[in-house]
Amino acid sequence: MKRVHNFLLLTSYLLIFFLLTSCGSSNSSSASDSPAKYIENKGSDTIVNLALAWAEQYQGDHPDVRISVTGGGSGTGIAALVNGTVDLANASRKIKDEEAAEAQSNGVEPVEHIIARDAIAVVVNPNNPVSELTLQQISDIYSGKYVNWQEVGGEDRPIVRLSRETNSGTHVYFLETVLRLGSKEDKTLFSMDTLLLPSSEGIISEVRDNPNAIGYDGLGYVPDDLKMVAIAKEQGGAYVLPSIETVNDKSYAIARDLYMYTNGEPTGVVKEYLDWILSDEAQVIVADLGFVPVLK
Repeated sequence: MKRVHNFLLLTSYLLIFFLLTSCGSSNSSSASDSPAKYIENKGSDTIVNLALAWAEQYQGDHPDVRISVTGGGSGTGIAALVNGTVDLANASRKIKDEEAAEAQSNGVEPVEHIIARDAIAVVVNPNNPVSELTLQQISDIYSGKYVNWQEVGGEDRPIVRLSRETNSGTHVYFLETVLRLGSKEDKTLFSMDTLLLPSSEGIISEVRDNPNAIGYDGLGYVPDDLKMVAIAKEQGGAYVLPSIETVNDKSYAIARDLYMYTNGEPTGVVKEYLDWILSDEAQVIVADLGFVPVLK
């Protein structure tokens, strides 16, 4: 009886050992199947669709790499870089001096990479007869000097101003380049009744639905059913529509570089990914989505 008891006890131990080693083997197999490389990418809503397209293409060709892409605005991405919680910060504006100083105080050294270019299109409802504006007129519209479309050659209708929120790099760029006409001494602000919207899609939707609205957005976000305004840099100058060609030949007035920021010079998988982003293969995606490829 004792021998049977010992046999059963030994059998139980062996069964438990088999189950534990099986679980360990299963977990080990699962871990080996998981990606070994991970990139956290966050920031500009202007860049987010482009970044998602890049990530999808790259992961398809590199199954050992996983890339997390989220938006939230340029300020959000740069804040994550400053806090050391992101590998790549997307920004549609340059990092500010105070942001760079805060990063350095946290032991983070921001390094800038130009990954594409973009035109900011000024858009109106297709039923709006206004098709041309100077930079000064756009500045006067957004600062509140002009309040009726009749003042810029349109119908007797109130102007509804739409803008991205202040955390947006596009908002900051438009403020500095258009409202303030590039002058660092100019302190012009958006009119207090400007509607601040959280996304590019929100601006497009509102302009589509409101015949009195004016908005601005990255060229890659403007659908065919909206009307882009041709812009002259000054009174008497040529009115130019945004396109890849007019950005590259610098005839379009509201164009900018788009950035990714890293903590120091990139290495490893992040460097490999950034090198690919600047390759001809990845820059084709830039053009496909309505942005402007980086010229080499």
